[in-house]
Amino acid sequence: ISGIRLITRFAACCILAMKSGLIAEDPFSGMATEIKLPKKKKIAGLSQINPFSLEERDLIIRAIETDQFRPVCSAFTHSQYAPIVKFLFFTGCRSSEASALQWQNVSQGCEKITFDQAIILTDNGRRIRKGLKTQTSRMFPCNKTLKALLSSIRPDSPKPKEFVFPSPSGKPINLSNFRARTWKTVLTGLGIPYRKLYQTRHTFITHALETGKLDAKDVARLVGNSPEVIYQHYAGQKRELIVPDF
Repeated sequence: ISGIRLITRFAACCILAMKSGLIAEDPFSGMATEIKLPKKKKIAGLSQINPFSLEERDLIIRAIETDQFRPVCSAFTHSQYAPIVKFLFFTGCRSSEASALQWQNVSQGCEKITFDQAIILTDNGRRIRKGLKTQTSRMFPCNKTLKALLSSIRPDSPKPKEFVFPSPSGKPINLSNFRARTWKTVLTGLGIPYRKLYQTRHTFITHALETGKLDAKDVARLVGNSPEVIYQHYAGQKRELIVPDF
């Protein structure tokens, strides 16, 4: 029995004792309401980990690239968002980090990325904040797929502060517009249960672990989480337990 329930039962017994004249007052009166249970620590974005399968990931990317489910007779295209959607799936970074990425953060040969800033919302609108959610910066090495993606969209001579994923006006891409125009439309059209864009991060982490080539500490370094978070929320839930012979 929990402490609160135990005190409540003692209080009920005392009420009966008072009615019987055995005691004059209830020493437990109001005590239960004064006890405050410690709140469970919640980590943003980790309350509902529901990653996409690799098949779902590829279907989503293909649908956006080819403008499936685009409104008829509309100048708007889903495909303009294809590069950043691929980037989110292939790096597991936060969308605020992807939208703030500038070419000065990408090596000339697109072999590595340095995440060191993010887009945040303020009373005066969106702005870039130096530093990341849990660290000052982190380096991300590019595999062949990611290197090919960045090379395909890199201008011949990009300006250092030019955004990797710009809006038509050259500002950081507006992911709120993307969610409203494309994300929900494509998932619905494909018959894939709706999940928030943050699940691209969960998808990368989950499948990176399932390859067996990276351990939780490696993945933690890549995505900017602590190893404890990876072990608790990903590795422990996804890894199949095997008892070795010894």
